Amino acid sequence: MERVVRDASRIRDRTDVRLAHGCVTCTVREDLVPELVRQAASASLLIADLWDSVEPRSVAEALDCEEARDLLRVTAVLTALDAVHMPVDIARADRLSEVGRQAAQGDQRYLAEVLARQIEYATGLMVHGGDGDEGDVELTRAVLGHLTPLTPVALVDGPLPEVTGAALRAEELAARVDPPTAQLPCDAVTDEITTVVWHRLRPLHPDRLFEAVDELVTESVRSRGRFWLATRPERLLAWDAVAGVVSVEDAGPWLAALPDAAWELISPARRMAAALDWAPTVGDRVQHLVFTGPELDRERIHTLLDSCLLTPEESLAGPAAWAAYDDPFAAVLDLEEIA
Repeated sequence: MERVVRDASRIRDRTDVRLAHGCVTCTVREDLVPELVRQAASASLLIADLWDSVEPRSVAEALDCEEARDLLRVTAVLTALDAVHMPVDIARADRLSEVGRQAAQGDQRYLAEVLARQIEYATGLMVHGGDGDEGDVELTRAVLGHLTPLTPVALVDGPLPEVTGAALRAEELAARVDPPTAQLPCDAVTDEITTVVWHRLRPLHPDRLFEAVDELVTESVRSRGRFWLATRPERLLAWDAVAGVVSVEDAGPWLAALPDAAWELISPARRMAAALDWAPTVGDRVQHLVFTGPELDRERIHTLLDSCLLTPEESLAGPAAWAAYDDPFAAVLDLEEIA
């Protein structure tokens, strides 16, 4: 790949850079960070313009290192989007390698997966007008308004978002998207786009939820959130799906499962999120899933997910009985734990 250094008037340097160990994050750490440190002595504003398959989180976290902390501060993370392609790409179940956009050999990520992370991590979004069709721009704005309603959206040919100011720490940026603290969208309907929020307290039956997964992820374009299974009452599980591809991961313990002394080691953002969800008996354990897609049927999604909850009789049986349930998610979650 090529690293290009330019200022407002000209290209100052072009350098061929090899991927360090075949890893984009390693290359950012070993090449981009030292280059930005060198440029910091003579520049008041530096912009790292990444190619389209790089996720901004890895770069922001690489910059928040001891080597650069006294010289550099991240003040904005902007994602630029094409108004023609964005609404289509967010629904495409193609791998990056299938569309010629892989970051490195062996890159198995999906196009929509990377796009969703670029959109949701950013502190500002820039939309290019594409072919000048206002319909494309309005559709893109509508989709973004559902996926990340709190993030400012601007047109490339309009006023730019504020890019200077206080430093953004890596942990603060992460808290906006990590499952335990994620700023999830609210219920919304905009023309043909719908966002449906499902929020419950009772535990989910693992077998019934597993049977419902395909229907849930194919009905929506994007869904994410946190949930808990009766067979894993101490573990916060993360739901992440886009363009029909779903991931379920263990995101650590619920705070209610930790001893009080351990709370001192927990970030303020995590403690605040737990406090907002806190309920008698279950603590911060919650079912909080959000689905976005064209003309979603809110009642149908709620009915389907409600049918996956433990019945009142099953709930009264308690954790000892729940532990005996068949858990189809174990094939993925237990493998993660071993890894």
